Order: sequence, then structure tokens, then C-alpha cells
Amino acid sequence: MTTILYVTAHPFDKSASQSLSVSDAFVQAYREVNPTHRVVPLDLYRMDIPQLDAEILTGWKQIKQGRSLEQLDPEVQTKVVRLNEIVNQFIAANKIVVANPVWNFLFPPVLKAYIDAICIPGKTVKYSKEGIFGLATEKKLLHVQSSGSILSKGKWADFEFSHRYLEAIFHYMGVTDVTLIAIEGTGVSPDLASANRELAIEQALDLAKHF
Repeated sequence: MTTILYVTAHPFDKSASQSLSVSDAFVQAYREVNPTHRVVPLDLYRMDIPQLDAEILTGWKQIKQGRSLEQLDPEVQTKVVRLNEIVNQFIAANKIVVANPVWNFLFPPVLKAYIDAICIPGKTVKYSKEGIFGLATEKKLLHVQSSGSILSKGKWADFEFSHRYLEAIFHYMGVTDVTLIAIEGTGVSPDLASANRELAIEQALDLAKHF
């Protein structure tokens, strides 16, 4: 069965989020076109995502040196197991939708925590003498993001770090089929934001037909 992960990185629901209103429209249309596909929502603000800390890094090192999971401290075991669950869920999915706002030219920190949980050597990337290779090559990504500024052009274009980073890190993991739907200018003008949102929804509904 085709599985799509719907990853949202916003503290509010779609009634107070431009990005979620567009991504929800996409997911609803996608479900209508693909009724047998499985959509798994991941609300990052309400998920348990262990941040990479000294315990996890030490635990991973000990496992690499030959210790079993059961030999680690219980707290470390819990974190390692949870991170394995997150990355394995990502590996099993066929398609990914990520929706987020842009804060200070980047996405919210919960999304970075999720990326750290799925970007794992031996799982989604491979290091070898021949170089570094992405292992998630059969996936595709839709990125929906809203920003208060206009980041696609003009004086703030060089400050667009959110999508550029997400695209780069997914390329690093082997995902090269990446589509962006941007809702820009939400902090510049209500009229501009409304028009851009309607345009983004049109893009989303059209993309849902063949994503």
C-alpha cells in the first residue's frame, strides 16, 4: 500500500495557519484521487521526538562498539528505540508532505529535530570509500511553506534558508523529486497574502491529481 507521511510543523491548526490551510487542501484532494492510499499525519508539535543529546550520541557509539540495546541505561534505550521508530516509519513511506511557516528565515525547530531523527547513516544515507549516497531514492517530497516576507525574489531572496535547506537535506538522503508550494507575503499585506494563498491552493489541488 502506498503511504504518505503528512508532516506538519506549526503550533496552530489550519484556521490560524496559511501553510496548513494549503497542505490540508492538498491532502483532502489527494485522498479523493487515491482512496486506497494511507495518509499518516505527523504533528511534530505533539510528537515525541528525542533531540540528539549526549545520551543518544553516547548510546549510538556504544552500540557501534558492540554493546546491545539492552545493555544501555533504560532512559537511553527509550530514546534510541523511539528514534528507530521515527526513521523506520520514514523509510517505509513512499511520499512525504511537509508543511511549515518560516520564522526568522528558517522553519520551526521541531522540524529540525524531525530531520535529525530521519537523517541517519546506515538508514537513509550511506558512507563509503566511494562517497556519500542517499538511500531514500524512491520517495518524493511536497513542501508547503508560508512566509511573512517575499523570499522567492527581491532583497530577501538570499535569506530563504527554509526550503533551500529542506531540499538540500532530502537530496542528501536521495530524494530528488521535490516540489515547493509557497505562500508568500503573509506579513506584508493581507490582500497579497489572501491572493497568494488562493493561488497556492489551486496549485495544491492540481498537484494532488498526479503526486
